[in-house]
Amino acid sequence: MNIIEKIIANHSGKSIVHPDEIVDVVIDARVARDFGGANVVKNIIDNGLKVEDPDKTYFTFDCNPGGSDQKYAANQQYCRQFARQAGIKVYDINTGVGTHLAMDQGLVWPGSTFVSTDSHANIMGAIGAFGQGMGDQDIAAAWANGSVWFKVPKSAKITINGKRPSNVSAKDIALNLLSVFGANKLLSYSVEIYGEDVDKLTLDERITISSMGTEMGTIIVFFTPSAEIISFCEKTTGRILEPIFADDDAHYEEIHELDFSTFVPMVAKPGHPHDNTSVESVKKTKIDSAIIGSCTNGRMEDMRIAASIFKGRKVAPGVVMKIVPATDEIWNQCLEEGLVSIFKEAGAMVSNAGCSGCAAGQVGQNGPGEVTISTGNRNFEGKQGKGFVYLASPAVVAASAVAGYITTPDDIPAIAAVFERKETIKASIKESTVYQEKPLVVEGRAWLISKDDIDTDMIYHNRYLTITDIKEMGQYTFDNLKGWEDFANKAQSGDIVVTAKNFGAGSSRQQAVDCFASLGIQCIVAESFGAIYERNAINAAMPILTYQPGTLESIDLADGDNITIDMVGGTITNQRNALTATINKFNDVQISIFKKGGLLGK
Repeated sequence: MNIIEKIIANHSGKSIVHPDEIVDVVIDARVARDFGGANVVKNIIDNGLKVEDPDKTYFTFDCNPGGSDQKYAANQQYCRQFARQAGIKVYDINTGVGTHLAMDQGLVWPGSTFVSTDSHANIMGAIGAFGQGMGDQDIAAAWANGSVWFKVPKSAKITINGKRPSNVSAKDIALNLLSVFGANKLLSYSVEIYGEDVDKLTLDERITISSMGTEMGTIIVFFTPSAEIISFCEKTTGRILEPIFADDDAHYEEIHELDFSTFVPMVAKPGHPHDNTSVESVKKTKIDSAIIGSCTNGRMEDMRIAASIFKGRKVAPGVVMKIVPATDEIWNQCLEEGLVSIFKEAGAMVSNAGCSGCAAGQVGQNGPGEVTISTGNRNFEGKQGKGFVYLASPAVVAASAVAGYITTPDDIPAIAAVFERKETIKASIKESTVYQEKPLVVEGRAWLISKDDIDTDMIYHNRYLTITDIKEMGQYTFDNLKGWEDFANKAQSGDIVVTAKNFGAGSSRQQAVDCFASLGIQCIVAESFGAIYERNAINAAMPILTYQPGTLESIDLADGDNITIDMVGGTITNQRNALTATINKFNDVQISIFKKGGLLGK
């Protein structure tokens, strides 16, 4: 077996597991964050459930550590009150990013399992542990049962041969991988990365790359633990560990070999992490702001790199520089090493530890037309506000902040550039309705949205994440998807959404599913779904089905056609021309959950 198969087998009472097999996996650490935590608690209470093992259950408040939004603050306090009653440990707003705390505090170790409402829980691949981001119902089930169902994914092996170029950072490695595989070529795969120079990567560098596995659409990106990482984890856990390694004869669905010498410093252009290019091609693009931090690049090594560039320099006039260490321990180490003084003297704002810009809950919002360069992992349009976000390494971000435009550390000008702000338009708010009928054969008007990689921020923007009432969610559906901003206003109860590849890429937010239920959408049909989104939809009893390439063409489907979907029989019929095609039908787990009205139904 390979790494993920061994970990799942070890946690499911099986000697061996195979791809596509569905098993119940025991979870070693079960976590809810601040924005998802309130919904997890609501699910526990509303369904009369209890926490199975409080010692393995945690809250981490990292999206909005300042509680600067009243609804965030209310949700955090709601979780604190529940934690006191249930005996659950809270890593509160003064501690930092939950996934990093899990590693640094010994909640996870090589070969262990971890779930969180954080879609970057797969960062645990950096130490050879299994992590998975999940929605509110999944986490509630893990809290109540100690385990969750999971489909064993297919695996891919990537070997990066040769020597790593001296100017290529861990973030550049991640962006180069995204340029090769995009957001869906390895969709729902478990990925293992190998190579002589790969083995030399530090923990901080591995964290950066594993963190961006979510942006590649993978279940997880694994590195085999080095001696240094095993030593680190033994220190954090206080015990001798036996890490998991793939067998020599392990099976991989795909095997890829890449040449390290072809990797170059890169940036992701605004809109998508996989829409990337070399730094050289976008040099001198003016910026308004810069952010160093996030679960991808908020580690101590990242702070030291930034400080080496800022030392003796100033942030360009008019540029806002924000620095967010990943954990409070890293923040204090920055203070002890004098890095905080360097940052402040350069003109940067140093925030308390947390998630930073890509979460938009902490020092991350940008204004209309504002151009930001960030070390974050996501730059979906509208995710951090109304501006535009480039993604880059800490070195490039720091150099760009000094220059006033995108540049590299070896090309910082003597005189910084200036910038001008731009304007944008506010989105409108629309009313919603609720549709509750859930038949297994449905007929309705098709909304044909022929667009790949529609992410959860396009479906349901993170500025609405504090909403817990499904009745309020429908009005915000697709209001961040260009060309479909008026969808909620035009959609009718009984409609069917038909879309393309990787629908629901991105975060673990349940609202991106529930908003369709709020509008009365009967089902969603796509060529493929984001891994977390697929789970959320199944668990919420929202019918989702997939089709093979060419299916829609075979029935001459057009936007607005009336179609019939047989979920159990696995067919789609165009009523306009009576043409029928086969689609992938419900699996047994999907039918079981659907009949109960959701994962937590009785």
